[in-house]
Amino acid sequence: MNVDKILADLEAKHPGEKEYLQAVREVLLTVQDEYNKHPEFEKAKIIERMVEPDRILTFRVTWVDDKGEVQNNIGYRVQFNNAIGPYKGGIRFHASVNLSILKFLGFEQTFKNALTTLPMGGAKGGSDFSPRGKSDAEIMRFCQAFMIELWRNIGPDMDVPAGDIGVGGREVGYLYGMYKKLTRECTGTLTGKGFEFGGSRIRPEATGFGACYYVQSMLKDLGTDFKGKTVAVSGFGNVAWGAVLKATELGAKVVTISGPDGYIYDPDGINTPEKIETMLELRASGNDVCAPYAEKYPNAQFFAGKKPWEQKVDIAMPCATQNEVSKADAEMLRDNKVLLVAEVSNMGCTAEAIDLFIENKMVYAPGKAVNAGGVATSGLEMTQNAQHIYWTAEEVDKNLHQIMKDIYDQCVKYGKEEDGYMNYMKGANIAGFMKVANAMMGQGVI
Repeated sequence: MNVDKILADLEAKHPGEKEYLQAVREVLLTVQDEYNKHPEFEKAKIIERMVEPDRILTFRVTWVDDKGEVQNNIGYRVQFNNAIGPYKGGIRFHASVNLSILKFLGFEQTFKNALTTLPMGGAKGGSDFSPRGKSDAEIMRFCQAFMIELWRNIGPDMDVPAGDIGVGGREVGYLYGMYKKLTRECTGTLTGKGFEFGGSRIRPEATGFGACYYVQSMLKDLGTDFKGKTVAVSGFGNVAWGAVLKATELGAKVVTISGPDGYIYDPDGINTPEKIETMLELRASGNDVCAPYAEKYPNAQFFAGKKPWEQKVDIAMPCATQNEVSKADAEMLRDNKVLLVAEVSNMGCTAEAIDLFIENKMVYAPGKAVNAGGVATSGLEMTQNAQHIYWTAEEVDKNLHQIMKDIYDQCVKYGKEEDGYMNYMKGANIAGFMKVANAMMGQGVI
């Protein structure tokens, strides 16, 4: 495999798509040695086929706001790879959404879903529509207009979207309602639905819960556990909320959350029902700021315009967005002798930060493994829908715990280096890649 040539060709075809090209580079550099052991992959041009999405759907979404004015947004669905199952991946509503971000997310999703051991391919979708500042009625009308354009291209055995940034239970409900109206079918075509109409227990918390189960396995291999550890978390949405809940339950003290305005440091820990409820209130406010937390709890400090990675902690769990941990942040984590970094957001660390972690033999695990609990639980929701049954929260949590343990074991299988260093990124990429590559080989050149 000539990584430089493949990347050069991709950049020529897709100039300026930096997030997508970054994600491809990371995977290719880590799988090339394993890939080169399989000349049949080269003959079938597996890499060249795998790095391009199967198809990209782009559409205009026209809706009417509360003032009666017509609004237009762009909608996307990137169906990346369905070698091991129907396309599966979230829908993101945010002003920053563009094709590069969705292609990077769909590419990552392909390997993440392969790691879950469930039969799901990779996809991602969304729009540059932002729910912030919109009324419920406006969000409903937008979701309905979005689904009118998308519905023919999704289905329980074709493509199963879910939520993502800006798309929670409310938005999924509106999307599903219009899908059901158009198809006249009650199928499990979207996940993250309300429990009353097909949703799974613990889905909102699942990404954070699953991340903590993965970290639990990492800690076990280091001869320790969560008890007594301090944890830095970024963000304060569903993912951070789930991580804070589970880490606290497992005996850790989470001392930070963050938003675009800065971060909160709470030396007492974000560890009481009242403080957890404050996180939920901040999220529900729609203001996307975390500063009010410090106003409510006098011992907490707010650091405007800064990120939590400067705090000395045992465990760092980025839970916010892509590339939130820079090389400078990574240097602070290294200098503070952090025990491990577990990337919970998708591609939460820059390539330079990851290089620094690995060069310094720091314990680091990538998002495609650590945060797979969310899509794994979506897969469990698909199973419940297909069987027309509901599982208890305990049953779902037990299955989630086992899936995260299986993902961890796959990463260990492929990640152990000759000097004994556990390269979880390499392990995750190779494990996901091999499953998808073998499935593509088995299905011929299509």
